[in-house]
Amino acid sequence: MLKNVVGGGFVCKGGYAGGRYLRPPCLYVPASYFRSWQPHSAPRSFFGVEDYLDDDNSRPYTYQKEKKSKNPHKHISFKQRTVAFMEPFTLDIFISKRFVQASITHRVTSKQVAVAGTNSKDIKAALPSRCDIPACLAVGRFLAERAREADVYTASYTPRERDKFEGKIRAVVQSIIDNGIDIKVYLD
Repeated sequence: MLKNVVGGGFVCKGGYAGGRYLRPPCLYVPASYFRSWQPHSAPRSFFGVEDYLDDDNSRPYTYQKEKKSKNPHKHISFKQRTVAFMEPFTLDIFISKRFVQASITHRVTSKQVAVAGTNSKDIKAALPSRCDIPACLAVGRFLAERAREADVYTASYTPRERDKFEGKIRAVVQSIIDNGIDIKVYLD
């Protein structure tokens, strides 16, 4: 390579100005890399960029975000490994100042089996207010009907950290239980 630099084998021309040699801003490419005025380059992938492998050199362009445990040798109990399969359906309740929404979700597939909320057309028309206790009872009743249509008769519910199991949330859960769906409530 040094021989090419000294021998003038690179393509880039400069000139003298004011007693100093000025190099133009250009890319120094060996002249031997040009074939029929086309620059020689490595073959590109289908997406137009080179394929880079993951850390374990297995699959290109597949990145899975996994929570890495601070202690990789930590023991995971049998219950922690099997709870998603033993109790596959979870109840999720969201209550805001304007509406109430509840859904039953399958844990393993993350698909919503039944959904009911006061923003839906069938409930919205029948209620004078969308965020009071009668609205919560109506959401629970509709959710229980839709869950029975999907052959779901049991679910588990764990309140969010900021939620207390009282008032409107308790009204929704109690309405679902009264309409034939068995709910296991886990309070920490």
